[in-house]
Amino acid sequence: MTSELEKSLSETAAALAAEAEAKAAAEERRPMARLRNYFLTGLVVAGPVAITLWLTWSFVTWVDDLVRPFLPTVYLPETYLHVYIPGYGLIIAFVVLTFLGFLTANLVGRSLVELGEKLLDQMPVVRPIYRTMKQIFETLFSKSGSSFRTVALVEFPGPGMWSLVFLSQPPSPDVSGRLPQIEHVSAFMPCTPNPTTGFFFYVPRKDLIELDITVESAMTLLMSAGMVQPGEEQQKRLAAMAAAAQQAQAARASPV
Repeated sequence: MTSELEKSLSETAAALAAEAEAKAAAEERRPMARLRNYFLTGLVVAGPVAITLWLTWSFVTWVDDLVRPFLPTVYLPETYLHVYIPGYGLIIAFVVLTFLGFLTANLVGRSLVELGEKLLDQMPVVRPIYRTMKQIFETLFSKSGSSFRTVALVEFPGPGMWSLVFLSQPPSPDVSGRLPQIEHVSAFMPCTPNPTTGFFFYVPRKDLIELDITVESAMTLLMSAGMVQPGEEQQKRLAAMAAAAQQAQAARASPV
Protein backbone atom coordinates (compact mmCIF):
# COMPACT_ATOMS: atom_id res chain seq x y z
CA MET A 1 0.00 0.00 0.00
CA THR A 2 2.79 2.37 0.91
CA SER A 3 4.76 1.60 -2.24
CA GLU A 4 1.68 2.24 -4.39
CA LEU A 5 1.14 5.60 -2.65
CA GLU A 6 4.78 6.60 -3.14
CA LYS A 7 4.59 5.59 -6.80
CA SER A 8 1.44 7.65 -7.27
CA LEU A 9 3.01 10.67 -5.61
CA SER A 10 6.16 10.43 -7.76
CA GLU A 11 4.08 10.14 -10.92
CA THR A 12 2.03 13.18 -9.89
CA ALA A 13 5.19 15.20 -9.15
CA ALA A 14 6.69 14.21 -12.50
CA ALA A 15 3.50 15.21 -14.29
CA LEU A 16 3.45 18.60 -12.53
CA ALA A 17 7.11 19.20 -13.39
CA ALA A 18 6.51 18.31 -17.03
CA GLU A 19 3.49 20.63 -17.12
CA ALA A 20 5.53 23.48 -15.59
CA GLU A 21 8.30 22.95 -18.15
CA ALA A 22 5.78 22.96 -20.96
CA LYS A 23 4.28 26.21 -19.69
CA ALA A 24 7.73 27.78 -19.39
CA ALA A 25 8.63 26.67 -22.92
CA ALA A 26 5.36 28.06 -24.26
CA GLU A 27 5.97 31.31 -22.39
CA GLU A 28 9.44 31.63 -23.89
CA ARG A 29 8.03 31.22 -27.40
CA ARG A 30 5.87 34.30 -26.99
CA PRO A 31 7.30 37.42 -28.71
CA MET A 32 7.22 39.59 -25.56
CA ALA A 33 8.93 36.89 -23.52
CA ARG A 34 11.66 36.63 -26.14
CA LEU A 35 12.14 40.38 -26.14
CA ARG A 36 12.37 40.39 -22.36
CA ASN A 37 14.97 37.64 -22.35
CA TYR A 38 16.99 39.37 -25.05
CA PHE A 39 16.84 42.66 -23.14
CA LEU A 40 17.93 41.08 -19.85
CA THR A 41 20.77 39.23 -21.58
CA GLY A 42 21.96 42.44 -23.20
CA LEU A 43 21.72 44.25 -19.87
CA VAL A 44 23.84 41.60 -18.15
CA VAL A 45 26.48 41.89 -20.89
CA ALA A 46 26.51 45.66 -21.34
CA GLY A 47 25.88 46.78 -17.74
CA PRO A 48 29.28 45.88 -16.21
CA VAL A 49 31.11 47.17 -19.28
CA ALA A 50 29.26 50.50 -19.21
CA ILE A 51 29.83 51.01 -15.47
CA THR A 52 33.53 50.13 -15.80
CA LEU A 53 34.00 52.56 -18.69
CA TRP A 54 32.10 55.30 -16.83
CA LEU A 55 34.19 54.89 -13.67
CA THR A 56 37.41 54.89 -15.71
CA TRP A 57 36.36 57.99 -17.65
CA SER A 58 35.33 59.77 -14.43
CA PHE A 59 38.70 59.04 -12.83
CA VAL A 60 40.67 60.20 -15.89
CA THR A 61 38.70 63.44 -16.23
CA TRP A 62 38.96 64.06 -12.48
CA VAL A 63 42.77 63.83 -12.64
CA ASP A 64 42.79 66.03 -15.76
CA ASP A 65 40.73 68.68 -13.97
CA LEU A 66 43.18 68.62 -11.04
CA VAL A 67 46.28 68.97 -13.23
CA ARG A 68 44.92 71.44 -15.81
CA PRO A 69 45.06 74.59 -13.59
CA PHE A 70 48.79 74.05 -12.97
CA LEU A 71 49.72 73.83 -16.66
CA PRO A 72 50.37 76.94 -18.76
CA THR A 73 48.05 77.36 -21.71
CA VAL A 74 50.98 76.83 -24.06
CA TYR A 75 51.37 73.22 -22.88
CA LEU A 76 47.70 72.26 -23.16
CA PRO A 77 47.02 69.94 -26.13
CA GLU A 78 43.74 71.63 -27.02
CA THR A 79 45.64 74.87 -27.62
CA TYR A 80 47.00 73.36 -30.83
CA LEU A 81 44.53 70.61 -31.67
CA HIS A 82 41.34 72.41 -30.60
CA VAL A 83 40.12 69.03 -29.32
CA TYR A 84 40.02 67.85 -25.72
CA ILE A 85 42.36 64.88 -25.28
CA PRO A 86 41.60 62.93 -22.10
CA GLY A 87 44.38 61.32 -20.14
CA TYR A 88 47.18 63.86 -20.51
CA GLY A 89 46.67 64.98 -16.91
CA LEU A 90 46.97 61.38 -15.73
CA ILE A 91 50.24 60.97 -17.67
CA ILE A 92 51.66 64.20 -16.22
CA ALA A 93 50.61 63.21 -12.68
CA PHE A 94 52.32 59.83 -13.10
CA VAL A 95 55.54 61.45 -14.34
CA VAL A 96 55.53 64.05 -11.54
CA LEU A 97 54.90 61.47 -8.80
CA THR A 98 57.59 59.17 -10.18
CA PHE A 99 60.08 62.04 -10.32
CA LEU A 100 59.11 63.04 -6.76
CA GLY A 101 59.77 59.50 -5.59
CA PHE A 102 63.15 59.54 -7.33
CA LEU A 103 64.10 62.77 -5.57
CA THR A 104 62.90 61.51 -2.20
CA ALA A 105 65.09 58.41 -2.53
CA ASN A 106 68.18 60.64 -2.70
CA LEU A 107 69.86 62.41 0.20
CA VAL A 108 68.89 65.87 -1.00
CA GLY A 109 65.27 64.85 -1.48
CA ARG A 110 65.06 63.26 1.97
CA SER A 111 66.49 66.42 3.49
CA LEU A 112 63.85 68.53 1.78
CA VAL A 113 61.08 66.16 2.92
CA GLU A 114 62.34 66.28 6.50
CA LEU A 115 62.42 70.07 6.34
CA GLY A 116 58.85 70.16 5.07
CA GLU A 117 57.69 67.78 7.81
CA LYS A 118 59.35 69.98 10.46
CA LEU A 119 57.43 72.96 9.09
CA LEU A 120 54.15 71.00 9.18
CA ASP A 121 54.85 69.95 12.78
CA GLN A 122 54.71 73.62 13.75
CA MET A 123 51.11 73.95 12.52
CA PRO A 124 48.65 72.82 15.23
CA VAL A 125 45.70 72.03 12.93
CA VAL A 126 47.62 70.61 9.97
CA ARG A 127 49.99 68.42 12.01
CA PRO A 128 47.54 65.67 13.13
CA ILE A 129 45.91 65.54 9.69
CA TYR A 130 49.27 65.14 7.94
CA ARG A 131 50.51 62.49 10.37
CA THR A 132 47.31 60.45 10.03
CA MET A 133 47.33 60.65 6.22
CA LYS A 134 51.02 59.74 6.09
CA GLN A 135 50.52 56.65 8.25
CA ILE A 136 47.55 55.53 6.16
CA PHE A 137 49.40 55.93 2.85
CA GLU A 138 52.51 54.22 4.20
CA THR A 139 50.40 51.30 5.42
CA LEU A 140 48.51 50.94 2.15
CA PHE A 141 51.29 51.46 -0.40
CA SER A 142 54.61 50.64 1.22
CA LYS A 143 56.07 47.19 0.64
CA SER A 144 56.52 46.63 4.36
CA GLY A 145 53.06 47.90 5.27
CA SER A 146 50.45 45.49 6.65
CA SER A 147 47.13 46.35 5.08
CA PHE A 148 44.12 44.03 5.07
CA ARG A 149 45.39 40.58 4.08
CA THR A 150 43.29 38.23 6.21
CA VAL A 151 39.53 37.65 6.26
CA ALA A 152 37.85 36.22 9.34
CA LEU A 153 34.48 35.55 10.93
CA VAL A 154 33.38 37.13 14.20
CA GLU A 155 30.18 36.41 16.09
CA PHE A 156 28.26 39.65 15.58
CA PRO A 157 25.69 41.21 16.08
CA GLY A 158 24.33 38.38 18.23
CA PRO A 159 24.80 34.73 19.19
CA GLY A 160 24.68 32.45 16.17
CA MET A 161 25.18 35.31 13.69
CA TRP A 162 28.58 35.69 12.02
CA SER A 163 30.02 38.66 10.17
CA LEU A 164 33.01 39.08 7.88
CA VAL A 165 35.90 41.18 9.20
CA PHE A 166 39.28 42.19 7.81
CA LEU A 167 42.28 41.83 10.08
CA SER A 168 45.21 44.26 10.13
CA GLN A 169 47.84 44.94 12.76
CA PRO A 170 47.94 44.00 16.45
CA PRO A 171 47.19 46.89 18.83
CA SER A 172 50.00 49.19 19.87
CA PRO A 173 51.70 48.64 23.24
CA ASP A 174 49.77 51.56 24.78
CA VAL A 175 46.44 49.96 23.79
CA SER A 176 47.36 46.32 24.44
CA GLY A 177 48.62 47.22 27.90
CA ARG A 178 45.08 48.29 28.87
CA LEU A 179 43.31 45.35 27.26
CA PRO A 180 42.79 41.96 28.95
CA GLN A 181 45.98 39.92 28.92
CA ILE A 182 45.12 37.81 25.87
CA GLU A 183 46.12 38.25 22.24
CA HIS A 184 44.04 40.87 20.42
CA VAL A 185 44.00 41.94 16.79
CA SER A 186 42.65 44.99 14.96
CA ALA A 187 39.50 44.16 13.00
CA PHE A 188 37.46 46.22 10.55
CA MET A 189 33.91 45.11 9.76
CA PRO A 190 32.65 46.88 6.60
CA CYS A 191 29.00 47.61 5.96
CA THR A 192 26.95 46.27 3.04
CA PRO A 193 26.78 47.38 0.24
CA ASN A 194 29.11 50.33 0.98
CA PRO A 195 32.33 48.85 2.40
CA THR A 196 33.90 52.29 2.95
CA THR A 197 31.94 52.56 6.21
CA GLY A 198 31.85 50.10 9.06
CA PHE A 199 33.05 49.33 12.56
CA PHE A 200 36.58 49.13 13.90
CA PHE A 201 37.37 47.26 17.10
CA TYR A 202 39.96 45.15 18.90
CA VAL A 203 38.85 41.56 19.26
CA PRO A 204 40.51 38.56 20.96
CA ARG A 205 42.08 36.31 18.34
CA LYS A 206 40.54 33.26 19.99
CA ASP A 207 37.07 34.62 19.12
CA LEU A 208 37.92 34.80 15.41
CA ILE A 209 37.70 32.15 12.72
CA GLU A 210 40.12 32.97 9.93
CA LEU A 211 38.94 32.20 6.39
CA ASP A 212 41.02 30.94 3.51
CA ILE A 213 39.55 33.36 0.96
CA THR A 214 41.04 36.46 -0.63
CA VAL A 215 40.19 40.01 0.39
CA GLU A 216 38.85 40.66 -3.12
CA SER A 217 36.41 37.73 -2.87
CA ALA A 218 35.23 38.91 0.54
CA MET A 219 34.71 42.44 -0.79
CA THR A 220 32.68 41.10 -3.70
CA LEU A 221 30.61 39.05 -1.29
CA LEU A 222 29.91 42.11 0.87
CA MET A 223 29.19 44.58 -1.93
CA SER A 224 26.74 42.17 -3.58
CA ALA A 225 25.01 41.45 -0.25
CA GLY A 226 25.70 37.75 -0.71
CA MET A 227 24.32 37.51 -4.25
CA VAL A 228 27.77 36.87 -5.72
CA GLN A 229 29.37 33.99 -3.87
CA PRO A 230 33.05 32.99 -4.15
CA GLY A 231 34.14 30.20 -6.49
CA GLU A 232 33.34 26.55 -5.94
CA GLU A 233 36.52 25.81 -4.03
CA GLN A 234 36.09 28.88 -1.84
CA GLN A 235 32.45 27.96 -1.23
CA LYS A 236 33.63 24.62 0.13
CA ARG A 237 36.09 26.46 2.37
CA LEU A 238 33.33 28.79 3.58
CA ALA A 239 31.11 25.79 4.33
CA ALA A 240 33.94 24.21 6.31
CA MET A 241 34.52 27.47 8.19
CA ALA A 242 30.80 27.78 8.91
CA ALA A 243 30.84 24.26 10.38
CA ALA A 244 33.82 25.23 12.51
CA ALA A 245 31.93 28.32 13.67
CA GLN A 246 28.97 26.19 14.71
CA GLN A 247 31.27 23.84 16.60
CA ALA A 248 32.92 26.79 18.37
CA GLN A 249 29.50 28.16 19.32
CA ALA A 250 28.43 24.76 20.66
CA ALA A 251 31.65 24.48 22.64
CA ARG A 252 31.09 27.86 24.27
CA ALA A 253 27.46 27.04 25.02
CA SER A 254 28.23 23.66 26.61
CA PRO A 255 28.87 23.72 30.37
CA VAL A 256 32.46 23.23 31.52
